[in-house]
Amino acid sequence: MSDKQDVTFAVNGDERMIRVEPRRSLADALREDCGLTGTHLGCEHGVCGACTVLLDDKPVRSCLMFAVQAEGARVRTVEGLASGDKLHPLQQAFWDHHGLQCGFCTPGFLMLAVGILEHDPDIAEPELREALSSNLCRCTGYQNILKSVLAAAAEMRK
Repeated sequence: MSDKQDVTFAVNGDERMIRVEPRRSLADALREDCGLTGTHLGCEHGVCGACTVLLDDKPVRSCLMFAVQAEGARVRTVEGLASGDKLHPLQQAFWDHHGLQCGFCTPGFLMLAVGILEHDPDIAEPELREALSSNLCRCTGYQNILKSVLAAAAEMRK
């Protein structure tokens, strides 16, 4: 008898069915079962935000979720942001405004910011700063991340 369960969900618009142990995290399932390694694992305690993905358009820490909890859901990862060779406005803004250095935290920041801007494209800078503070970065000092997200927000409002 197998202890694994079938989980069906849409990842970046593609329907996926994976077979996982009930204890497998969504982050591990995305990386190992779906081959989407853009979702990074940092602390594995939900503190750093490197594993942030969108679940039904809301940012979640994928290291804190079981893959089986994503049954029937829509999951978006950093791999789903670009459209072919055209970067998402947030990705372009991170490039243009030096919003990344080592890049480890970047996928989590991008997905958090997409979730924020799609929900509230007119978010005020103080609220955006507060929301972004939930993710950790050891390299940039956050100023260029904030500048990047504000630039992307302006571009996305056009």
